[in-house]
Amino acid sequence: MELNLFALRGSDHFGEAVAKALGQPLSALEEREFEDGEHKSRPLESVRGSDVYVCHSLHGGPKDSPNDKLCRLLFFIGTLKTNGAARVTAVVPYLAYARKDRQTKPRDPLTARYLAQLLEAVGTDRVVTIEVHNLAAFQNAFRCETVALDTRGVLLDRAAELAESSVVTVASPDLGGVKRAELFREALEGRCKRRVGFAFMEKHRSAGKVTGSLVAGDLDAARVLVIDDLIASGGTMVRAAQAFLDQGAIEVWAFAAHGLFTKGASEALADPALAGWIVTDTVPPFRLQGGVGAERVEIISAAPLFARAIRRLHENRAITDLPAAGS
Repeated sequence: MELNLFALRGSDHFGEAVAKALGQPLSALEEREFEDGEHKSRPLESVRGSDVYVCHSLHGGPKDSPNDKLCRLLFFIGTLKTNGAARVTAVVPYLAYARKDRQTKPRDPLTARYLAQLLEAVGTDRVVTIEVHNLAAFQNAFRCETVALDTRGVLLDRAAELAESSVVTVASPDLGGVKRAELFREALEGRCKRRVGFAFMEKHRSAGKVTGSLVAGDLDAARVLVIDDLIASGGTMVRAAQAFLDQGAIEVWAFAAHGLFTKGASEALADPALAGWIVTDTVPPFRLQGGVGAERVEIISAAPLFARAIRRLHENRAITDLPAAGS
């Protein structure tokens, strides 16, 4: 079965990086805008009987909202199925709405579930993403096949470099991320062949207000690597870093898959509580341009990991030895 890889507008750079790592060009498509704001997308080559992968990250900006991008992705997948694609995989480096996976207030929406239903309704056969907010909720929301990669496959080498010359601790900035940080700690311990400490901080969020001050773990004289799924304004990372320094850490680094860097991020990036910020390229760094502290952000590409996953999925080979949380 032939493999086709498409990248929709706004995900061109990441798609090209994936295609390069795969060793094949992106498939051609047309995207048109109409005067009334409607649009259409179509493949410019036959997809009949093909194994098709569509790369599109659902972050907001710089031109389109997450809703615009989701609509484009849905319509394009539907078009591929209409034109005979044997299998269509949505490759979504940043999955919008994944954080809203449970009801925390009366009559709250379950937006992660609705997103899954929309993707399935147009015929999506598989969804591939990285570092979902809640793995169990992600897997349970979908009825089609899912693959959830994680940042061990992208950020572990850099973490090992930081661990070479110091006592090191992996930490979670909140209780919800403890399992994610623990998996990263285990992988780093295996790479370094020595003990890696663990720590976490309590955090509660309600109506936009963050509370909680409990800190526990191996912090004395340690270089602390704080692991999270995403960075929005960066406030959570700064809050955790200061708490860890107050408990005896000598240095704190922020690690995350998705760098959104929304309003207020410039101030957080410049805060001396953190020695540096390390993210992947699932969200392009357009909000960092000209921002204070932007030079302190290091970006490591996740495209090679996605390319390895796509190659194995296309060849119907196991992906369990990739840094994948589920399939």
